[in-house]
Amino acid sequence: MRRYRRYLPIPRQQLTFLYAALRVASFSIIIMLSIPAAATTASTATTTTTGPCVNQTATKQAFFGDLHIHTGISADAMLFGTRTHPDDAYSFATGKPIDIFRTATSMDKAISVQLARPLDFAAVTDHAENIGAVTLCLDPNSSAYDTKSCQFVREPLPSDSLANFAEKLARQFQTMYSSKEICGEDKQRCTDAMQKPWAEIQQAALEWNQPCEFSTFVGYEYSPTDRGSNLHHNVLFRTAEVMSAPISMSDVPNPFELYRRLQEECNESNTGCRAIAIPHNSNISNGKILRLDYPNAKTDDERKKLAQLRRDIIPIVEIFQEKGDSECRNGLWNVFGKPDEYCNFEKFRDWQGAQHEDCQTDTGNGGFQNQGCVSRLDYTRYALAAGIAEKARLGVNSLQFGVIGATDNHFGTAGDLEESDHNGRDRPYSLIEPGRMSTGGMAGIWARENTREALFDAMEQREVFATSGPRIKPRLFAGWDINSSSCDDPKMIEKSYQHGVPMGGELNSDGRLQSPIFLVSALADPGTLLHSGTPLQRLQIIKAWPGKNNELHQAIYDIAIAEGSESASVDVDNCERKGSGATALCATWKDPDYDASVNAVYYARVLENPSCRHTGYSCMPGSANPLPDFCDDDSIPKHIQERAWTSAIWVNGTRAKSEIVSEKN
Repeated sequence: MRRYRRYLPIPRQQLTFLYAALRVASFSIIIMLSIPAAATTASTATTTTTGPCVNQTATKQAFFGDLHIHTGISADAMLFGTRTHPDDAYSFATGKPIDIFRTATSMDKAISVQLARPLDFAAVTDHAENIGAVTLCLDPNSSAYDTKSCQFVREPLPSDSLANFAEKLARQFQTMYSSKEICGEDKQRCTDAMQKPWAEIQQAALEWNQPCEFSTFVGYEYSPTDRGSNLHHNVLFRTAEVMSAPISMSDVPNPFELYRRLQEECNESNTGCRAIAIPHNSNISNGKILRLDYPNAKTDDERKKLAQLRRDIIPIVEIFQEKGDSECRNGLWNVFGKPDEYCNFEKFRDWQGAQHEDCQTDTGNGGFQNQGCVSRLDYTRYALAAGIAEKARLGVNSLQFGVIGATDNHFGTAGDLEESDHNGRDRPYSLIEPGRMSTGGMAGIWARENTREALFDAMEQREVFATSGPRIKPRLFAGWDINSSSCDDPKMIEKSYQHGVPMGGELNSDGRLQSPIFLVSALADPGTLLHSGTPLQRLQIIKAWPGKNNELHQAIYDIAIAEGSESASVDVDNCERKGSGATALCATWKDPDYDASVNAVYYARVLENPSCRHTGYSCMPGSANPLPDFCDDDSIPKHIQERAWTSAIWVNGTRAKSEIVSEKN
């Protein structure tokens, strides 16, 4: 470990306003509905470009955005009072103010909200499920509007508990899915009604896409569940060439059928259409969404084809969003290595001390309702290690993915992540279990320029990273020819691309016995004029690999710690940060436990000093009136240690253990 002294201290934050609270979290669960498209105000954004961006760079730039946004087209959002549309979401993402409503029961109390810093890219991903049915049920002129089924669909969802919310939403979904009153005998009415909101989604992305300045992606969310377990994916398209309609769980309940249709009807269609799918919230999937199990495959050859299909369609996974962290969990079955002291972070399923059985090699049910077992495949770290074992078995690693963060925002307020903004006064409180939700995460992409095509290509290459909200810029490289003094080299990044591979890459040992050299660097989020960024505390490398007898292993290494930062803290009574930290950290590192016979995966984690969580800001005098009940609940954390995660680098050992022992002897 290296204690890094060449840092610049960040001044303490001088806040005029200290406030925060939870966003209204509508919980994208079981099935999501949709409202009919409304007339929108056309943006003034241009959509053409004459060539490469002026600021294009071969060493790539970090772009920040949100690829998981819901508007009033998503029925769960609509039922809680959201009336924004895709045009509003993109307007907000570019820094313009929009109005949102505090709650579904106080529609006269609109508040104006605005991002302090615009995003570089965004995608509206409203739920595909039952768009047509809800469109019909909310249109007074439709033949289905006055039916009993539509009257039930229009009933607001309960907000007293997540369990009741989920139960009612499930019944509303079942009504829409099975009701002939709404969709007709052949469901054609719903199919036809879906086209209007789908056209609105595409049109908004077209109008707001401004190459080199702000990029948009046409997308939607595919939202199936399996007995209460999350199997949701966001689908994104590279260009304006998209499929004629979004694919919903009503069309295909099995994610592998989604992958097949995206591959055949888009990627292999020779129309210019290209799509990827991004799973999210593996932490509430009860071991299902990243499970190494292939439906209806009877032979290894059939399993290999399905594994390759998933690898092709899923280059990245959400590691963090408003429903918590999906990186890691201590104490899981057959995971070996010392506990990770920074792993107990924003654990959605641990709400109010909930306890869960371990799925072990099985799966469970009910994750959305915080029920059922917890699996090691609910967390990306162990899924990455399990994917290495799958490659040894089948010849394909279907879990070779990068990671991003997202909000899963249900207000249309893309990238609305500042903890101090969410206090129930400047942002609405969550109507369900206030205090539980995170404000969400951020997607980071290293790309040559800010265009749809460059960003999408970087996602396919997995050169992406995630943050829990701040705009930290982490980098990770690995190679045997990287200079151990690279941190002092002004051409550090250029040479690292020449002599190594970046995050998302694969590195073959080619018979070498020594560890490659890893380069990790990070720049702190500078913050805004009102809210300065929090200093960085440490850089870590996380290593994971499979072992014998279904074992998975982990090791956590501190490779750089800012001087004096280990004693840093935050006073939750006034949200004042204390202690020093760094604006930049950089270190090179070799694995002291490297074994050339072992295939392993390595990724970097960057930690800030502690700061106030939105619940801490919410409980400060002068924030909300009255203060929320969770201010007196010591089980709800009031501080947070924000962080960033890089995508991994896969290091493939090519020597048998017996060869290495013989050579050393």
